[in-house]
Amino acid sequence: MSSVKSATARPKKSSSSEPTSRTSLSSVSNALKMMNAFSNETNELGITELARALNVAKSTAHRIATTLAEDHYLEKNPANDKYRLGLALFRLGALVRRRMNVSYESRPMLMELRSRTNETILLAIPDEDQILYAFHLESSHAIRMRSDIGVRKPMVCTAEGQVLLAFMPESERNLILQKPIKRRTAHTITDANVLKTKLETIRLQGYSLEDQESETGMRSIAAPIYNNERTVVASVALAGPVIRMKNELIPGLADQVIQTAMEISHRLGY
Repeated sequence: MSSVKSATARPKKSSSSEPTSRTSLSSVSNALKMMNAFSNETNELGITELARALNVAKSTAHRIATTLAEDHYLEKNPANDKYRLGLALFRLGALVRRRMNVSYESRPMLMELRSRTNETILLAIPDEDQILYAFHLESSHAIRMRSDIGVRKPMVCTAEGQVLLAFMPESERNLILQKPIKRRTAHTITDANVLKTKLETIRLQGYSLEDQESETGMRSIAAPIYNNERTVVASVALAGPVIRMKNELIPGLADQVIQTAMEISHRLGY
């Protein structure tokens, strides 16, 4: 009898979250399918055509298209009420192309810089108000800067980001600097005016030195990489601990970083 009572008293496992999860995954899948429905031959599609491509009701297709349009992944042509791919996808595609081109062309020079200095070498590209690491080579020292491809960091407190800020158009720079700067360490510059003064120095000397503004105990030196249109599209940095990157070594290391950045720039047509 006791075993029967135990069986009937056992609580049932709730599966209420499973339908929600399946619905969310289905919505993501349908959104991706909708964007993939466009091609060179069919660069504009109406709701009926999108519903047919996804095999869903027109109301569902309309809801997905509206959501994607709100975030600029799709845009609506007011002349015929049809949808086409939006500028958000263009930005993402340009980011991927830039990362692939710069990363591929720069690898021999980055490896040479790491060989000469045995410090961590980083390649960063801008991603709105952040930097994204497109390539990295770690030092063989036990104490070293660590990072991974795809990691993002704030532009305002990293050497890689500050050099990008210094050489970007003033209007873009001001949009980033008008946002509050979050303190990452005791050395982070949180006053936008102080940072603007530092950016002026970076433009004059051609490189940035970040002294424990992003990570305590670490220093980084970065220089800009130009493309064939004389636009700064990325930055190369050398990073290591303060105990090795001493003040008297900074000028020599900076020269090597600048030289590497220029060699990469020439490979990109600068």
